[in-house]
Parts: sequence; structure tokens; C-alpha cells
Amino acid sequence: MTLNDALLLGLVQGLTEFLPISSSGHLAIVQHLLPGFSQPGLLFDVILHVGTLATVVLYFWADLWQLLCCPFRRDATAAGYRRLLGLILLGSLPTAAIGLGFRTTFEAMFEQLPMIGLMLLITGALLFAAERWRPGNRELGQLGVVDVLLTGLIQGLAVAPGISRSGSTIAMLLFRGVAPQSAARFSFLLSLPAIAGAALLSLRHFEQLNSEELFIYLAGGATAFFSGLLAIHLLLGILQRRRLIFFALYCWAVASLLFVL
Repeated sequence: MTLNDALLLGLVQGLTEFLPISSSGHLAIVQHLLPGFSQPGLLFDVILHVGTLATVVLYFWADLWQLLCCPFRRDATAAGYRRLLGLILLGSLPTAAIGLGFRTTFEAMFEQLPMIGLMLLITGALLFAAERWRPGNRELGQLGVVDVLLTGLIQGLAVAPGISRSGSTIAMLLFRGVAPQSAARFSFLLSLPAIAGAALLSLRHFEQLNSEELFIYLAGGATAFFSGLLAIHLLLGILQRRRLIFFALYCWAVASLLFVL
């Protein structure tokens, strides 16, 4: 894998991890289209995940600090964050069950561009429906067990390439009457255990790198980090203006192209 390949894949990972168009699907498509592409080791996947994980940590640091400190405090704010922490952990259970239980099935789909196209059609349909859904006004403090279990369930299904994790979880929360900004906030916080878990699973296959390979891998991770910051900023603004329809059209257009490749 060349430096240019790593930078391109890092850019794709950072943008599509948070924009609702499926990072796994786009990474598979780009790798398929790159001429003479040599598949990197799984450590590169870990570094890309760490880059996007760091993006969420930095962007939502205030929330994360409260989540870390809330078990040791007894004020009203800490009580709200303790409840939020419990909901995040609860929502992560169905994600882990589906991700681990169907991991082999989902991995086999990465080589099947028509299947990725089908998943992108589903992502587009979710985004289109969420765009048309009557906006709710529920905040994070009003989330319940059913809300987070359904969101965790659909996040687990988003392991399939072409199903957008951010798009599907935000859509589910919008369907449940959650306000758009709160839906995005919970979606990103819920992504932390999922992204960290995916990185740890890949870390089992750690390989030794020479200095040139390490530089290339780290360059890809840094690109994922900075492009991820841009993607989160863009998505929060788009949600405020209720413009998910553009992402739905994009997903359908890419899916159509995959069916003819």
C-alpha cells in the first residue's frame, strides 16, 4: 500500500464514518477500484478506527469527561450522566451480540459489490424516511430502554458494508421522536464502544512494521482523524437544517453504479 493509498483511505474513513453514507461500504468500493491495490495488514484498520475514535473523543470531550466522573459525584448533573452512561452500555449489548455473532457473514459481503449496493439502497431508504418523519423534541434525558435497545440493534446491523452506522442510528432515534441534535449526540457517544471494540478485535492480528510502513499507516490514521472532525461538524449542521435527503440520493446513486460495475 502506498502513501497516497493510505491518505485516500484515511480520508474516506474519516468522512464516511460520520456522514451517513457507510464507511465500510465506501472503503470496500475504493479498495476495489484502486488499480494494483495491495491489501494492507489489519493493523491499518486498527489505526483508522483509532483515528475516528479520537475524533469523537475530542469533539465530545465535555460529555465524555462528565461520563467518566459521574460515578464519583452525587449532584444532579452527575445523576443525569450516570443514567446516560447506563443507556450507552445497554445499547452496546445488542451491537456486540450482532457484530460478533454475524461477523463472518458480514466480512464475506465486502467482496460483493452488488450486495454493498443493496445495503446502500437500504441506507438511502432509512435516510429518506427520516427526512420525511415528523421531527420530535425528546432530549437525551428522555431516552428509555426501548429507544437504546433499538438503536443498539440497528448499530449492530450496520456492520454490514453499505449500512451506515451514523445514518441508521440517527434515523432510528428520529423515528423514536428524539430531536435531531440529541439524536446525533447519542449516536456518536454510542459509537465509542463499537469503534473501540472493532479496533480491539483487529488488534489480535498485530503485525510488525518497518519505519516506512508505520509512517504510511499513521498518515492514514491522522487523515481519518482530521477528516472525521470535518464530517461531524458538517453532519450536525445538516441535521439542523433537515437535509438528509441529499445523502439518501447519494446512496441510491452509488448503489445504482455498483449494480452495473
